[in-house]
Order: sequence, then structure tokens, then C-alpha cells
Amino acid sequence: MVFAQEWLQKVEESLLLEDEQKEENLYLLKMIKLESLKKSDHFKLVLKGKKTHTNLYSIFATKNFLKPKKNRLFISFITKKKIGNAVKRNRIRRKLKAITGKILKIRGAINTNYTYIIICKTKSYTENYDKIFLEMQKSFQKLK
Repeated sequence: MVFAQEWLQKVEESLLLEDEQKEENLYLLKMIKLESLKKSDHFKLVLKGKKTHTNLYSIFATKNFLKPKKNRLFISFITKKKIGNAVKRNRIRRKLKAITGKILKIRGAINTNYTYIIICKTKSYTENYDKIFLEMQKSFQKLK
């Protein structure tokens, strides 16, 4: 009898945990997708807007001038050829995209009503992921 009660209690606890996970999964399903800018005119417009600079990257932002679909964020990552070979440039871009995706999961951290351009710098290749994450979070807060 005691065993049955303990078992029922464990089942109820697991059901409660599953409900919490379902809510979290629903939020992640509605996750915002990153979409890149395509036209040079769009890049020029964004580069005239607000900006913040760090040793690791520069972020430029303007209000959305394109009509995005739901759950979309217009953001482009640029790495110059001066930085290094393609492998190095792509690694920097992937690192910054991953950090941006992680920041997006924090509600209200990035304003989705803006279009962003992030210009990568050489130092972001060697810098620690956590340090870049914290700096990028502060930069997006400045741009709000």
C-alpha cells in the first residue's frame, strides 16, 4: 500500500513537470527566426541608424522599414575579408549568431521591431563565449 502511494506521488510530480515543459516548448516553438537583409539599399538604411561599437563587434539598428512576417527578426552578420580565411570568418559569424539566438530566448532582450546589422571584428574569434554574450546583451539594451 505504501509503495502504491509513493508511486502515485511520483507520477503526479512527473505530470506537473511535463506541463511546465510543455509551456516552455510552446514558447520555443514560437521562437523568432533570424532573416538576413538582401538588398544593398536596405544595408545603407540600417547603417545610417543607431549604433554601438565594442572591441568585438559593431551593431547598427533602425526601425523596421520592411514588413516582417510574424516571429521574424531582420539581422545580418558581416565579416570583412581582412579578418582571415573563410573558416575563421564563418566561425566568428556562427558564434555571434548562436549568441544572438540565446539572447532572443530571453524575452524582451532584443527589440524585434528593429532591423540590425552586426559587423564582426577579429577579436571576437579568440574571445570567450560568455564574455561576448554579456557584452552583446548590454549592447542590445543600449539600442532599445
